Amino acid sequence: MKKVKVGVVGSAGYTGGELLRILIYHPYVEIVFANSASNAGNKIYEVHNDLFGDTDLEFSSIFHSDIDVLFLCVGHGDARKFLESNAIAPSVKIIDLSQDYRLKDNATYANKEFVYGLPELNREAIRQAHYVANPGCFATNIQLALLPLAANGLLSNAIHVNATTGSTGAGQKPGATTHFSWRNNNLSAYKSFEHQHLQEISESLNQLQDGFLPNSEKSLLARAAEKIHFVPQRGDFTRGIFSAIYIKTAISEEEAYAIYDAYYQEHPFTWVSRANIDLKQVVNTNKSIIHLEKHGDQLLILNATDNLLKGASGQAVQNMNLMFDLDERLGLNLKSVGF
Repeated sequence: MKKVKVGVVGSAGYTGGELLRILIYHPYVEIVFANSASNAGNKIYEVHNDLFGDTDLEFSSIFHSDIDVLFLCVGHGDARKFLESNAIAPSVKIIDLSQDYRLKDNATYANKEFVYGLPELNREAIRQAHYVANPGCFATNIQLALLPLAANGLLSNAIHVNATTGSTGAGQKPGATTHFSWRNNNLSAYKSFEHQHLQEISESLNQLQDGFLPNSEKSLLARAAEKIHFVPQRGDFTRGIFSAIYIKTAISEEEAYAIYDAYYQEHPFTWVSRANIDLKQVVNTNKSIIHLEKHGDQLLILNATDNLLKGASGQAVQNMNLMFDLDERLGLNLKSVGF
């Protein structure tokens, strides 16, 4: 089979490094360039040290359209700027890992719509898509925890979310809240009830459960916050997201498991566990593992995902596989770190 020719822009960051780690060993991929103006001429392993011994590829300042698919691993706001300032051949498919094209009102580029790239929600649309907007990491975790309920019209009450993410979720650029001496042995909340991922979460839930979003003149974020009470937290670990979500519902625990099992039975990376779960089960994998418990009238949903893989680069490769009619699992047989 002819290999998919890939270009990566923004390849020196965390998501770029994870993407290259997967693509180097993907059986049907040829990496044509790994663009990074600030690292041009350097070996990839000089920045992504874990790739020492895996590749002799160099970062390049070159960008061109002699590729099949372009991955944009740039900062939020920079993907749109890049596409507006560079000529991209119409034949090139695009997978954007920033938030620039995720929301319906901002999803148009070159007279085509970006498809929201959550396979468990839009798998068939992704197969036909030319442009895909990869979901955010918190958004992936929380949506996967709630999609089966939305598909069955069961999100009528307030949703309470507490989710903790590792330090890589803040990106590679150092900051006051990513510094080791601050982050280590520490825990903090941020953007409570107003995290930007609420917008894409609410659009997806509304796609499955019409009327989930309140009709009002308020902003999308304000309307989403009325239904989803989300407290994000910074954890003192490197990677992964662990969420604890609860909602009032009349269904029993066994009914909930039946609903989740049925929804995810054809999706290879999302698993439903009767046993309690922990974050180490998913770190360095493309899995999302969900556990359910019923406590009185409250359904508790626990979900664990790796923010850099299923929450970013792994999911981007999953989307690429779908877009090029490949097995969506290709290149993603990644293993948990264990203990």
